[in-house]
Amino acid sequence: PLQLHVRRSPWCRRHGLKAYGVAPGNPVKFYVQLFSTETGELLALLEAGDLGQVRTGAASGIATKYMAREDSATVGVIGSGYQARTQLEAVCNVRPIKSARVFSRNPERRERFATRMSERLGIEISPVDSGEECVSDADVVITMTSTNRPVLNGEWLSEGTHINAAGANHWMRRELDGDAVRRSDIIVTDDIEQAKMECGDLIYPAELGSIRWEQVRSLADVVGGSAPGRRTDSDITLFESQGLAVQDITTGIRVYQLALEQGIGSELP
Repeated sequence: PLQLHVRRSPWCRRHGLKAYGVAPGNPVKFYVQLFSTETGELLALLEAGDLGQVRTGAASGIATKYMAREDSATVGVIGSGYQARTQLEAVCNVRPIKSARVFSRNPERRERFATRMSERLGIEISPVDSGEECVSDADVVITMTSTNRPVLNGEWLSEGTHINAAGANHWMRRELDGDAVRRSDIIVTDDIEQAKMECGDLIYPAELGSIRWEQVRSLADVVGGSAPGRRTDSDITLFESQGLAVQDITTGIRVYQLALEQGIGSELP
């Protein structure tokens, strides 16, 4: 059966919602609708697959800006799907990244990812054969997978590493083992209450007593300066990305504004 998921958010004289349908055997379809909060008029209908890819990467980029060491130069990427591309792009935009490694279960896909992203970003990217090899001594680690079981073990992490965990957005999914979460000195998520319902990476360690929800802070607190993103260069920092409707809507508003300025898109009756 078709499943319809809806997220809503008001922002900047605009009101919007993101909806996506899930049907077995078919790709997920994403759409964003934007409305005027003054008139209620439907302003735009956006196909939002690429939009979601960009906003998810942007959130990790912001987290990296405030949480990773300033001298971070190497990245380990676990996952080689389309969402992993903008994750790596965003990190490279905020830190002087010189090289990266990528691991995923499919050798051909990780090799294609390495070739494509190396050409796009102008850095050396190496496909590797294991998650441990991928993240060993990496300054920034990205996990962007659809796995239900951990792909990142805490024993692989070096002091000072920043982690962007962006794939596990369901309470039954985990990308990080308990040791990776326990070793994290700073834990940040985009919304704490949402994480309590959806973030399997944090829900299980919290139930076991390895972490306390009171130590988890929101990305807004870090950006606003009321919570630290990093205390020392040796801290292991963790950003758990769940995705917020406001991220989709603000990105959609910007796309809508650019479309008006550039005269692109189709006007509907």
